[in-house]
Amino acid sequence: MATELLSLHDVHAHYGSSHVLHGVSFSLKQGQLLALLGRNGAGKTTTMLTLSGLLTASSGEILLRGKRTDNLSPENIARQGIRLVPQGRRVFANLSVQENLDVAAQRRDTPAPWNLVRVYEMFPQLKSRATQRAGTLSGGEQQMLVIGRALMGNPDVLLLDEPSEGLAPLIVHEVTESIRKLKQEGLSIILVEQNFGVAQELADELVVLNIGQVAFSGSAEQVCAAPELATRHLGIF
Repeated sequence: MATELLSLHDVHAHYGSSHVLHGVSFSLKQGQLLALLGRNGAGKTTTMLTLSGLLTASSGEILLRGKRTDNLSPENIARQGIRLVPQGRRVFANLSVQENLDVAAQRRDTPAPWNLVRVYEMFPQLKSRATQRAGTLSGGEQQMLVIGRALMGNPDVLLLDEPSEGLAPLIVHEVTESIRKLKQEGLSIILVEQNFGVAQELADELVVLNIGQVAFSGSAEQVCAAPELATRHLGIF
């Protein structure tokens, strides 16, 4: 049975006086992919920012391997093994592909550590553009680059916020297959995804947020047998 790797317990978060997360609790098991779903404004990105330390939780606990991370800086959370791929493909536009990867490199005591060779094997398109400025890449290539950049930190938990957003269907398929390979390698992943079909295809567990609260939490098998358990909170019919 998979062991619990990352967990949130009654997490609240605010933007100024705006209360966005209202007691969010769920857990990610080792080697599994958890899809975090919800309508726009449900709190998905806020949850990812809070997990990565870019937004400080107002209350509650976040535990990685049983140790709290919610009181750490973003830099220390990254060193502990949580890496965020933010929404919007934020590459360092004026740096080359390889420079984008090199700047994120972090050595950690992990099996089969990620390095330039392995990232280029995962994303061959990036190798052929190693010296090209990242800002000149296509949207799909930029998405591959930001995922590769996160992998260079050798994460235990990869946070993917809307990786298929704005991409052509063929590129969505390529990115989806890359995520599938990462999961097969044993990487633990939290995936925010608007495409319900992609999320259902990849996920072991699904969590649906609604107005900053967990409206549904269950296994992919449960959702496959009764999709309405999740879709009634998503506006999908």
